[in-house]
Amino acid sequence: MLAIQAKPVLPMKLDPVSLRLFVSVVEEGTIAAAAKREHIAAAAVSKRLSELEELLDSKLLNRTNKGITPTDAGLSLLFMARSALNNLNEIVVQMRDYSHGRRGSVHVLANISAITQFLPGMIKSFTELYPLINISLEEKQSLAITKAVSENRTDIGIFTRLPHGADIEVFPFRTDRLVLLVPLGHPLATRRSVKFSDTLDHEYIALRSGTHLNFQLIKAANDLGRSLKIRMEVSSYDALCLMVQAGLGIGIMPEGSAAIYKMDGAKAIRLDEPWASRELSVCVRSRAALSVAAGLFLEHLLERA
Repeated sequence: MLAIQAKPVLPMKLDPVSLRLFVSVVEEGTIAAAAKREHIAAAAVSKRLSELEELLDSKLLNRTNKGITPTDAGLSLLFMARSALNNLNEIVVQMRDYSHGRRGSVHVLANISAITQFLPGMIKSFTELYPLINISLEEKQSLAITKAVSENRTDIGIFTRLPHGADIEVFPFRTDRLVLLVPLGHPLATRRSVKFSDTLDHEYIALRSGTHLNFQLIKAANDLGRSLKIRMEVSSYDALCLMVQAGLGIGIMPEGSAAIYKMDGAKAIRLDEPWASRELSVCVRSRAALSVAAGLFLEHLLERA
């Protein structure tokens, strides 16, 4: 007859319940007290402890009439078990934070106008409310922002409202107003307001090609049958201010951005044109599909719009 070989018994795996019961027994000093604390039968606690000692191949507890004390091996396990249980509990806490939006990350693309005028204070107030949510902010041009949002490469975009053709949801955010920046002593510096056509005989310091403001100025000049005399292009408003103050040309930028920079050598003049008032918008691919953290940041932006 063929002998039937029994399948080997797989070793018990270390589990958090057994570790918790072990810690309770050591802290309480008796199995009965630990069973009462953990709301479990004393016999079940005793069985768990025996299985734990068998699994670890170590005597963990000294049992006497006066109670239970840990062996040297038991003391080592006590420290490790407390650490492991704390780490497991932290996993639960952090995952619940994610599900409730208290923890997470939000990727935001915004153009230079939104970043310099509005976002610093809004991000600060949001992170004070939700310190465990990280806001990752990156500057992009307006058309690149709408494209990235439609392709789901970012959570939220903030851009100057313009025709875009992207499949996105758009919400009104803020308005800004463009002003003309001229060096002191410039022929236009005595004006309180100026028509755009009056500026076209002068050389411009302009934001780099591809930005919405660059496109807007060139289009406005072309609509008048004129061209924009661009002496140089720069990549930021602070560079534009420095060049204007140096007397290298005039420039146009948002009034709120101009107010940030200390300009002893330049003056901001009201630009008397309908298109000088611009609308900034917030966009998302789908509000319903946002993560909890991104949804909270969107609400924060719209509440302060």
